[in-house]
Amino acid sequence: MALLRLLISLALAFSASGQKIVLTNDDGWAVAIVRAQNDALKTAGYDVVLSCPAINKSGTGSSTTTPTVLTSPCEFNTCPTGSPAEGFNASDTRLNYVNAFPVDAARFGIQTLAPKFFRSKPDLVVSGPNVGNNLGSTVLVSGTVGAASEAALEGIPAVAFSAATGDQVSYTTLTTAPTSAGSKAALIYSQLSVTLLKTLLASSGPILPAGIALNVNYPSTSSCTSAAAFKFVLTRINSNSGATDVQTCGTTHLPTESSVVAKSGCFASVSVFNASTKGDVNPATQAVVLAKLSSLLTCSNQTSRTIK
Repeated sequence: MALLRLLISLALAFSASGQKIVLTNDDGWAVAIVRAQNDALKTAGYDVVLSCPAINKSGTGSSTTTPTVLTSPCEFNTCPTGSPAEGFNASDTRLNYVNAFPVDAARFGIQTLAPKFFRSKPDLVVSGPNVGNNLGSTVLVSGTVGAASEAALEGIPAVAFSAATGDQVSYTTLTTAPTSAGSKAALIYSQLSVTLLKTLLASSGPILPAGIALNVNYPSTSSCTSAAAFKFVLTRINSNSGATDVQTCGTTHLPTESSVVAKSGCFASVSVFNASTKGDVNPATQAVVLAKLSSLLTCSNQTSRTIK
């Protein structure tokens, strides 16, 4: 039995190996939640390079600019004034900052860092988890969603993750305050993201349709204290009673991500959006994602994980 578990573990690690991920965000390269995600992805066997803004650039949507030399320190004094427009951690060159917007950080990761470290394009761009949810119309101004949109528009599948619990704190708190609510939440969310990504990447065919990305939102960890407590639900970004969505859970009207995340029961929302408009997609496109994630999804009005 022990041998079987070992073989399964090795098989999962092997399946993840070779899958190349650029990790970005809008909260900055040194926040705890993105470093926890970086660690979780590496532990799961993915080939990861981090490319994030030098400072907090939340709420900047799809803004873009030319990166410039730092006129003040990177967040949490992780690089000094006068540092170059793009830089890296001296002890881990896969941890990179860009002194510009999230879109620029994602672009740098795709166009510069991926060829350097992967010798190819990335297989996937992961944006976040963000400190705070990005629900409904908020996606239009979210830098987290903006970075994922940029990746999808460059032809790279992308997922934006956002989380209700967390603070804008340094990655050092993961070790100096590992039992704090923020550190515990960062670890839970990073595990959940790996779970979703493993399911998405394990499916056959293209990871996502061209020009399409996912917006994933996690509820608070205040009453959901372990990754096992969470359940994923397929949702839509915007409320539209006249829209027809993919048929699932006995209806052709998906719940909104806002309603699902607010619901008791530890439900995380998964919305499929058009990278150009940041709006909901047609039923056929939703159906592609439903098929890929069906083993993970549940209905928000049921306790079963079975999707019908």
